[in-house]
Amino acid sequence: MDLNKIFTSQRTGQNAVTAASRTDFQRDFDRIIFSAAFRRLQNKTQVFPLPGSVFVHNRLTHSLEVSSVGRSLGSAVGEFIFKNFKNDLDENAQNFYLHNLHNVIAAACLCHDVGNPAFGHSGEDAIASYFEKNENGLKPKFTEKEWADLVNFEGNANAIRVLTHQQNGKDEGGTQLTLTTLASIAKYPCEAVAKKKGVIHRKKFGFFQNEKETFLEIAKSVDLVQESEDPTIFKRHPFVWLVEAADDICYNIIDMEDAHRLGIVSTSDCENLFFDLIKSENQNTKRVEEKLSILTNANERISYLRAKVINALINKSIELYQTNFSAILDGNLDSALLDMYKSDNRSLQEIESFSIDKIYNHKNVIEIENAGYNVMYELLNHFIPPILKEKSERKSYDKMALKLLPKQFLYEDGTDYQKVLGVIDFVSGMTDNFATDLYRKIKGIEIGMTV
Repeated sequence: MDLNKIFTSQRTGQNAVTAASRTDFQRDFDRIIFSAAFRRLQNKTQVFPLPGSVFVHNRLTHSLEVSSVGRSLGSAVGEFIFKNFKNDLDENAQNFYLHNLHNVIAAACLCHDVGNPAFGHSGEDAIASYFEKNENGLKPKFTEKEWADLVNFEGNANAIRVLTHQQNGKDEGGTQLTLTTLASIAKYPCEAVAKKKGVIHRKKFGFFQNEKETFLEIAKSVDLVQESEDPTIFKRHPFVWLVEAADDICYNIIDMEDAHRLGIVSTSDCENLFFDLIKSENQNTKRVEEKLSILTNANERISYLRAKVINALINKSIELYQTNFSAILDGNLDSALLDMYKSDNRSLQEIESFSIDKIYNHKNVIEIENAGYNVMYELLNHFIPPILKEKSERKSYDKMALKLLPKQFLYEDGTDYQKVLGVIDFVSGMTDNFATDLYRKIKGIEIGMTV
């Protein structure tokens, strides 16, 4: 890939270039911050759904922290590219890598989760399994590729839709981000029928059929390497690896800190796991021990160690990105940066296995994930059958159900696929609390007027 051609200031929608004190990529960051989709992340599950009075991370605070880590990665890599490839870069590219790459990575990290539904992965599973379980009645209504989108519903693909799709009554181009930022969140730049386990850029899929033309425009504008035309498959954009690394760093470490605050993980276990990772990187452990001798508050001790661990993982990710830069540019790297490190680092392996055993499979987490799954499934079941009926065949209860759908999500003149995507837009955009409240009301569990 040509380093001069993998970024652009072009945006979705018909936007004339405007003069501003901010760069186009800084404006991306600001647009995301002020978007409704980003605000809704404050009440969407990261790992611990509806945790009660203990404040732990939700999707919004997670995204802010991932963005902070991403900015550090982007800054270091931008300097690396500028210093090592300066003679290959035109003036615009030199300015971009030195002054704007970190803005792109920060913005992409900020919006990487906007397509995730309520209740985390159980929400994704509920949407996909709704179509799987109703295959006999629903599958004939869609093309093969449309059906693949639905039975493999994926938050990453939904993020591209949330950020680019023009809803009824709204402006063209969605959030109107630069195509560079959008390309940077496309971890799986292929369509659903091209999914393939064991292949990093095809593990999941990156766009719905409805947004295929938009994605092709993104791919062309940033010079993505095309692997296949039918099915559509591209290699990852070089910036994706940095966004992925920032996300991996945060959830691997911060989930442990949250579990400690909830009392799921003991202070000693958390401290030992973090300290071992710091030690494995040959950092100044004496200085760390001296700092810990001063700190007597358990949460403060864990916060300090978490910061040291994240710093170590940032430095390691930068090192691995630089070492594998040629393979990244060619689209031939076959492992995430943190996975590469994890394979050689027993301490990080232990943190992952401990998290799976003690956190992600904790009884309370599993119980609420099951409840969240049922909430999301039943909401889809309330809206999808009515929306797929011909208007003349709808009973009064079908019409009443559809009155709960806001107008921007109703595509009555569209195909069945577009109608269903509108329902998914509504349901997947819900926060945990909104989804739970609506479920209780339509099921008659809670009856009464609320404003």
